[in-house]
Amino acid sequence: MLQRGIWQVVRVLSCLALIVGAVGCGAKSEQEVRLGVNAELTGSKPTVGDSCKKAMELLAEQINQQGGLKVGERQIPLKLFIEDNEDKAESAAAAAQKLISQNNVLAVIGPNASGNAIPAARICEDSGVIMISPWSTNPKTTEGKKYIFRACFIDDFQGQVMAKFARQHLKADTAAVLYDVASEYNKGIAEFFKQFFEADGGKVVAFASYTTGDKDFSSQLTTIKAAAPQVLFLPNYYNEVPLQVKQARNQGLSCAIIGSDSWGSQELLTLGGADLEGSFFSTHYAPDIATPKAQEFIKAYEAKYGKKPDDVAALTYDAGLLLCNAITQAGSLDRTKVRDTLAQVREFEGVTGKMTFKGGGDPVKSAVILQVQNGQFKYFASVQP
Repeated sequence: MLQRGIWQVVRVLSCLALIVGAVGCGAKSEQEVRLGVNAELTGSKPTVGDSCKKAMELLAEQINQQGGLKVGERQIPLKLFIEDNEDKAESAAAAAQKLISQNNVLAVIGPNASGNAIPAARICEDSGVIMISPWSTNPKTTEGKKYIFRACFIDDFQGQVMAKFARQHLKADTAAVLYDVASEYNKGIAEFFKQFFEADGGKVVAFASYTTGDKDFSSQLTTIKAAAPQVLFLPNYYNEVPLQVKQARNQGLSCAIIGSDSWGSQELLTLGGADLEGSFFSTHYAPDIATPKAQEFIKAYEAKYGKKPDDVAALTYDAGLLLCNAITQAGSLDRTKVRDTLAQVREFEGVTGKMTFKGGGDPVKSAVILQVQNGQFKYFASVQP
């Protein structure tokens, strides 16, 4: 019933978006480049939203200090409109609608979590407004859409990366998975991992689920322990994984534990402590092997905020750069022209590495494997598409 209610809200907002699109097909102001940020500032993943907001504010500050964004023969300042989607699907859709209809933005950066990005993408697509998600890896975000892009790899690649890592590096013949069945992201990557692990000759001996907000995983972990897996895959968010790992270790599960890019927050280390030592996860970039372009971003971010940027911050910065480059190349603030320019991008060098686009909104890019060592994230390996 809840899911049905969310999609009813999205349908109503989509109709409103179509009306707005019929009234005005482009951002009208030529005095500023109006960009929206649809971020998870409150709710269960505030670290994600905070990183997204900070990265976009840094980018806007840098561009405005240089006189603004070059559009044709003019330098036009960037103006950000930031909305909190509360990490809720219906709020993400409403935030997208507000940014389009009230703030008349040229494009939207975010949402990040796939459960929020998918409904927001429908609103933006229906109104002909560009949306670039920094962190949403679920294929549904961009599927069948012309105006929706992302700065990250997608779940099928990530699921394959971790399945092969478990089979080839960890030499695991058996695996267990514990995932949030109510989350598009968690469910999608869990299924891809299972598909690729078994296609590579392994066996998933336990495929257990829970629902968002659950705190007691003892029943699922009892089943998993009885199945005696050689590796446990947790494609869950940084605020959930520490408790899951702690309960797993308390139950006597001693197998290797691996995860996905949703682990990539310093908050994971703060909450998880020693229980996470030795664990591996896939993500988008590694600060300790950063390219000169990435090092420049890391230095600027640390100078402004007093801490290192996480993967969401790096991906958001890339999403913003990708968009701003397209605006400059288009030489226009017309949404359709900027979208057409974005669709023609074939290669883009960002903070998180090189992205190759093949005519759609999904970049082909490499992943990195990080390991928790001595309470820090350390680069372990790179994996090419």
